Amino acid sequence: MHEDVIRISKKYIKKPKGEIFVVYFSSISNNTHRFMEKLDVNDSRIPYDLDEELIVEKEYVLITPTYAGGGGDTKGAVPAQVVKFLNKEVNRNLCRGVIASGNTNFGDTFAIAGPIISRKLKVPFLYQFELLGTKHDVNTVRKILNDLWEGKEND
Repeated sequence: MHEDVIRISKKYIKKPKGEIFVVYFSSISNNTHRFMEKLDVNDSRIPYDLDEELIVEKEYVLITPTYAGGGGDTKGAVPAQVVKFLNKEVNRNLCRGVIASGNTNFGDTFAIAGPIISRKLKVPFLYQFELLGTKHDVNTVRKILNDLWEGKEND
């Protein structure tokens, strides 16, 4: 994980209630979408078209890809669609954590959208994975989600 991630004490983490729910964004590459198909949880997809919007009504974890070019360049790292989604107060207020994907070819900006959103929303940066993730990543994210939600048994 990134060194500049703000660590949040477990006592300050807002544990979501109800069913596990993930909001995600996937570009036309569909890498994040393919990850979500393997994850197999209740979810909503942030629209690709900036003219469309998504409003959520329950607590969720956000999964987003990173758009950054490496070399410390973080401009545009958080997809515009995710920024638009989070600009809605109701959407921001219901986020309980963030998971980011990226490409390790971009070195220091790999999955940097996660720490950026985490700092902005003051929610935990829970995990990072490359591109569409591995079976290990899917299992790890399932465990993270189960551990985060109240009333869910650990596998």
